[in-house]
Amino acid sequence: MPLRSALINVMAGAARKAARSLVRDFGEVEQLQVSKKGPADFVSAADHRAEDVLHAALATARPGYGFLFEERGAVAGDDPDNRWIVDPLDGTTNFLHGVPHFSISIALERKRELIAGVVYEPICDELFWAEKGAGAHMNHRRLRVSGHRGLEDSMFATGFRYTSKGDETVFLKQVGAVMSATLNVRRLGSAALDLAYVAAGRFDGFWELNLNPWDMAAGIVLVREAGGFVNDFAGGHEMLSTGGIIAANATVHAAFAELMRAATPPPGSHC
Repeated sequence: MPLRSALINVMAGAARKAARSLVRDFGEVEQLQVSKKGPADFVSAADHRAEDVLHAALATARPGYGFLFEERGAVAGDDPDNRWIVDPLDGTTNFLHGVPHFSISIALERKRELIAGVVYEPICDELFWAEKGAGAHMNHRRLRVSGHRGLEDSMFATGFRYTSKGDETVFLKQVGAVMSATLNVRRLGSAALDLAYVAAGRFDGFWELNLNPWDMAAGIVLVREAGGFVNDFAGGHEMLSTGGIIAANATVHAAFAELMRAATPPPGSHC
């Protein structure tokens, strides 16, 4: 049984505590009070309650750490080196439609480097966790990315959100390129879980544009610690600032990244 550090125990404990309220609300999803804040982007009362629980638990365990939340935004702390990056409910649309595929995502950024991540899927009680240098795990099992060596044998996941006119054209071009070169494509509705599934070898890779830092911060740590590669669409490591991410196992990442870049017009292009 892998030994979890005190840091991972804090993160896992906070995630499980917040999950209790999410699961209760999921059982009564038709009665939730929902407000619309933008196209395809809904915030539920459950989301806010879970965020409150996470803030209280993490702030109590590590006083002074800052936060970056989906709803509250940036919350400065007395400690300038440490910041929690938190999504209390990744997969909101699934949740609100009664689809049991959503997660809680918590990452710790230290001196601008992601060093730990937890993604918890409460319905199946799957806790994905990773810490820099300590590997990636799901509950008590060590994780490794898949061993597929060719795109033709690989299955990829993606997500999509509308942010501007023309985004759907880019997305369809990307999906078409991947479907033509690979085994299949899945779109499940939770970027954090998609990345966790890459770490677990369930998917061979994942890509998406226009993500927020809290959507992918924990998943980035998981994929890296499971032996995978993660880059932005320019081949760098600015995923949290650019919002674009390409993640895959070590053997197909280069070919997958090349395929993605060829199918994605550069910023400002009208192609």
